[in-house]
Amino acid sequence: MASEQSGKPEPAKLGLREKKKRKTRMTLQQQAMRLFREQGYHATTIEQIAEASEISPSTFFRYFATKEALVLEDEYDPILVKVFREQLTGLSPVSAMRATIREIFSSLTGEERTALHDRMTLSISVPELRAASLIQMNESLQLIADLVAERLNRSRDDFEVFTFAGSVFGVVMAGQLYCLNHPEADFFTTMDRMLGHLEEGLQLT
Repeated sequence: MASEQSGKPEPAKLGLREKKKRKTRMTLQQQAMRLFREQGYHATTIEQIAEASEISPSTFFRYFATKEALVLEDEYDPILVKVFREQLTGLSPVSAMRATIREIFSSLTGEERTALHDRMTLSISVPELRAASLIQMNESLQLIADLVAERLNRSRDDFEVFTFAGSVFGVVMAGQLYCLNHPEADFFTTMDRMLGHLEEGLQLT
């Protein structure tokens, strides 16, 4: 359950080996994003990222299968699943999703929020990453559908459940594009506002 003192999701306890692996993954992503900013995505090689992270290129592939994965992969899906399942049963699916996103992102440090924003921006501004993210989107949409179906005790293939999952994911994509066109906008605030609009029935006045 969320911590009663902070209201934030409690981090899972990790063993030393898992902590080391997580630290290496974070270092690789941090160094990659630094190099992408300094010399561009296409000009940056896996060898350069590995060298900056003080590991060998062969070790790099133990953590990420491709350069694209450095940008697109993160550890937030398991957290989303856990926090969504802990939301009050009386909440509607969209209210529960909205509360989940608020809880997760309120627990992030400023550095983590910036890193997530930078990776999101890169993923929709580089054509190869945008194409690769479409495949990942299908998996994420199914994840949302599974969570909602579980909450409502419906089939994961339920038509209305899939429609809802698609609507939520459409909000995510719209939020990304909106923030790309409005660099001053905070992604998480934008997401919350858009989910609120969905919750109200998408009325246009």
